[in-house]
Amino acid sequence: MKLFIGLGNPGKQYDQTRHNVGFEVIDHLSNEWNIKLDQSKFKGIYGVGYVNGEKVFLLKPLTYMNLSGESIRPLMDYFNISIEDIVVIYDDLDLPVGKLRLREKGSAGGHNGIKSSIAHLGTQEFKRIRVGVGRPTNGMSISDYVLSRFTKEEQETINLIVRKSGEACMDWLKDPFLQVMNHYNQ
Repeated sequence: MKLFIGLGNPGKQYDQTRHNVGFEVIDHLSNEWNIKLDQSKFKGIYGVGYVNGEKVFLLKPLTYMNLSGESIRPLMDYFNISIEDIVVIYDDLDLPVGKLRLREKGSAGGHNGIKSSIAHLGTQEFKRIRVGVGRPTNGMSISDYVLSRFTKEEQETINLIVRKSGEACMDWLKDPFLQVMNHYNQ
């Protein structure tokens, strides 16, 4: 059993913003794996299905980014999903647009959604897929930047990296995460 969690903010005004790239990956997986996000509980929307014989959960917390852990922990507890079987997918300012970085554990690195996840999970030791969204270069505030949309050129790169993130998730269903990490972190 595996749980894939994409971080973002609910609402149309946040669609396709830098901060919602985690949601975009979950939407991509939902389409690829034909798992409908049709259940609303645990302060989020989620779907359950099977991929290559493995039970898979897809979750989009609807708590807003800063409270993401409030959705993750109750779903894990209810379905008895262990910390080893989750991966959190989210935007990362410290990576250039379109760069992927997989990690088995780590600090929040200033990301409020990860801070909340760490607080509610009681550990930093959970798998992550960090999707690079770059940093503002024009003096824009961080909060305005992460809530902005990608440029046309960046959007093409993000579309590719969302698919690549999905491939990494698929690979984790058949290979150890360390092996997947070594492959995608090149």
